[in-house]
Amino acid sequence: MTSYGYFLSCEQYGPHELVDQARRAEAAGFERLWISDHFHPWLDEQGQSPFVWSVVGALSQVTTLPISTAVTCPTIRVHPAIVAQAAATAAVQTEGRFVLGVGSGEALNEHVLGDRWPPVAERLEMLTEAVEVIRALHGGGVVNHRGRHYRVEDARLYTVPEQPVPIYVSGFGPQAATLAGQIGDGYCGVSPDASLVQTFRDAGGGAAPAQAGTKVCWAGSVDEGIDIAHRLWPNDALPGQLAQTLPRPQDFADATGLVDRDAIAATFSCGPDVDAHVGQLASYADAGYDEVYVQQIGPDHDDFFAAYRNEVLPALRAR
Repeated sequence: MTSYGYFLSCEQYGPHELVDQARRAEAAGFERLWISDHFHPWLDEQGQSPFVWSVVGALSQVTTLPISTAVTCPTIRVHPAIVAQAAATAAVQTEGRFVLGVGSGEALNEHVLGDRWPPVAERLEMLTEAVEVIRALHGGGVVNHRGRHYRVEDARLYTVPEQPVPIYVSGFGPQAATLAGQIGDGYCGVSPDASLVQTFRDAGGGAAPAQAGTKVCWAGSVDEGIDIAHRLWPNDALPGQLAQTLPRPQDFADATGLVDRDAIAATFSCGPDVDAHVGQLASYADAGYDEVYVQQIGPDHDDFFAAYRNEVLPALRAR
């Protein structure tokens, strides 16, 4: 049976708000938490970018829900040995309820130290080696690694969980979904595309968990919800590889000037129609995802959590 979690957006909310939303999500009946990992927001309008590992530490003290990063890039801006240490500590803090979601990243976050932004095939190669490094360090022994992209010398993590940290790999296209099946303990996606889930499973993922994240804008009316979503998250309606290649929030603002309200209405459930919200999340369950996470875009969290507690989540579980 599909489980439903809440998606905490580090691009849109500060650390205190994220902790508050996590508490409210658990009280409303959500079963899990996803949290994004960004250096920049996609757009200045979103307005936030707290350091995810600080927030995860805070979350571990206020909620008993499992937490996944969605997703961390362990290849350029942060060396995989440091990600390994952060994830191991998070797993200890959450008493084993932590999943490290990883992906090949976006130029938006990874260019900030002046590093070259590699092509897709190289980024996936780097991700494969990074996962190898992280798993080696999570074993608790001394690690020496000399690979094509990374070096680790006489490194050992002393704070490690009793069980290895599960590593789920994101994949927004067939090539990355195949890699997720080959090296991941699970899969992360954002599209209700059954073919990507099946690609992951056929490539070696088998029955391993598949997670997906989506967004809605609960608001007093459809038009109000569309207006809010169009202002805050038009980047979700951008086509192709733009999300991976544009380097600055201003570049996203320029590109999203081409996204109209109709595109937003087709991307997000906006407004207070319970059936529309149920339908959007159900499309991910029907695509084969085991875990579906939803982010509330708009400011009306009171009505959002009440509606999901009383109507949306019960309807999804009754399917």
